[in-house]
Amino acid sequence: MLRQGQSLVMTPQLLQAIKLLQLSNVELTAFVDEELERNPLLERAEDGPEAGETAAPGEDSLPGEDGERDWNSATLETDTGALEAGLGTELGNEFDGERTVATLERDAPTDLHGVSEGAWSGSGPGVNGTGGAPDGEAPNLEAYVAERPSLSDHLNAQLAVACPDPVDRAIGATLIDLVDEAGYFTGDLAEIAGRLGAPLARVERLLAVIQTFEPTGVGARNLAECLAIQLKERDRFDPAMQALVANLPLLAKRDFAALRRFCGVDEEDMADMAAELRRLDPKPGRAYGGHVEAPVAPDVFVRPAADGSWHLELNSDALPKVLVNHAYAQRVSRAGGSDADKTFISGCLQTANWLTKSLEQRARTILKVSAEIVRQQDGFFAYGVEHLRPLNLKMIADAIGMHESTVSRVTSSKYMATPRGLFELKYFFTAAIQATGGGESHSAEAVRHRIKQMIDAESANDVLSDDAIVARLRESKIDIARRTVAKYRESLRIPSSIERRREKQSMRPCAS
Repeated sequence: MLRQGQSLVMTPQLLQAIKLLQLSNVELTAFVDEELERNPLLERAEDGPEAGETAAPGEDSLPGEDGERDWNSATLETDTGALEAGLGTELGNEFDGERTVATLERDAPTDLHGVSEGAWSGSGPGVNGTGGAPDGEAPNLEAYVAERPSLSDHLNAQLAVACPDPVDRAIGATLIDLVDEAGYFTGDLAEIAGRLGAPLARVERLLAVIQTFEPTGVGARNLAECLAIQLKERDRFDPAMQALVANLPLLAKRDFAALRRFCGVDEEDMADMAAELRRLDPKPGRAYGGHVEAPVAPDVFVRPAADGSWHLELNSDALPKVLVNHAYAQRVSRAGGSDADKTFISGCLQTANWLTKSLEQRARTILKVSAEIVRQQDGFFAYGVEHLRPLNLKMIADAIGMHESTVSRVTSSKYMATPRGLFELKYFFTAAIQATGGGESHSAEAVRHRIKQMIDAESANDVLSDDAIVARLRESKIDIARRTVAKYRESLRIPSSIERRREKQSMRPCAS
C-alpha cells in the first residue's frame, strides 16, 4: 500500500549553515581558512578583487561596517520575513529545496534537535582544524615561540640530568608518566615495582628524586605531601607546621581553636601559619603545558548613546570577510575544458556564494539577538547586576520571531563587550525567583549578587545564617527557600556561617 508523506530533507549546505550559527569567532575563522584553501573562487576581502572581478552580492553592506546600530531605531525592528527569507531567496536556484535556517527551525524544530555533529559528513572539513598558511606565505613564527614544554617533557629533561643510570631513568620515566597535569603522582608504587620487576625501595627512591624537581611540590601523592615538600624547601617544616599540614581538614573547616591545640601555638602564630600555607601552590604542575586558553574577542560592542539609548555594533575584526571571484570563474568557463573541470568550478561557485551569504546572515542574526537582549536587560546595563531581569530563550525567540534553538545556537560562545565588562550572551539568561505578594519576579543572578553583598557586609558578631539570609530577602519581597540560598552560597564558594564565624573570630586579634 502506497502512502504519501512529508519529510524534511536537509542538504549538507543547510546543515553547515546551522553549524555556522553556533561557532565561536575563532572556530569560524578556522573554518573559513579551510574553505579559502580548498576553493579557488574565494579570497579574503582585505586582499580586494582584481580588475574586472566582482564580489558576492551584499558583501559590501556587511553588518558592522555601516556604523553604529541602535536597538530602539527602525533599523533593528523585527522584520522576520525579510531577514529569514534573504538567504533562501538568493540561493533558491543553486540549492533546490533549501530555506533559511531560522525558517526551518521555526517550522520543524524537532527535526533539527536530532542533528548530530557528524551528520553532515561530506559537506566540508571539520571546523576545529587550524588550516595551514596559504601558498607563498611565511610560517607563523609565533606558534613556535609561544609553545611551552609540557610538564612531562620538563620532568624528563631533569630526570636525564639527575639519573645517569639507564635503569633508573626507565623507572623514573614510568613514574613521570603517572604524574597528572596538576603535578600529582597518581600511580601505585607496589604495582609499578611488580610490573617492572624492580625492588620497591628503588621505585620509592626514584619517586623521592622526582619530588626534588621543579616545580617544587611535583610528584606528591596528596595535598599534604605537596605542601610539605614546598615547606621543606623553605626550611619552614617545623613541628607546629607538621601538625597543621597533618590536620588540613580542620583548616578547611576553619576550626582554628582545635588547630591551636594540635599545633601548640597562640592565635597570632596560627594566623601566620595559615597565611603561609595560602601562599603555597596546591597545583604545582599547572604552570607547564596543558591547554592554553585563547583570548576572548567580543562579537558585539554595546555603548551608551547621547539620548540614553544603547548603540550596538558588530566587531568587524572578528568577522571573517570573503569575496567571490566571479571574473576568474568566467575566464575558466570561457576557456572550455572537460566536463569534470566545469562541474568542479560550478560546485566551487555555488559553495562560495553560499558561504558569503551564510556569513552575512549569521552576522545579522547575532546582531538581532543581541539587540533584543539589550532591550530586555536595559536595567542591568544602566544600573548593574541587581537590576538583571529573569530571561529565557523563549522570551527572546518570541520577541524576534525565531525558534528557541536558533537563539540557543546564536548565544553559544558569543560575547558582548559592555561598559560593565565582557559577558557571554548566555550570562543574561537567568532563572526567575518569585516575589512575595505576587510582585515582579527577580533574577537568580541578581539574588545571588545580593546574597554575596549581605555576607561581605557582615561582622564577626553578626554572622548571617542561611535562615537569616532568607528572612532578609523576604523582607525585600524575594520568596526563596533556604536550600536555594545554600546552593547559591556554595556556588559563590562562600563557607557556612559556622566556618565564617570561626575565621572572623580568629582574625580579630590580628586586625586589632
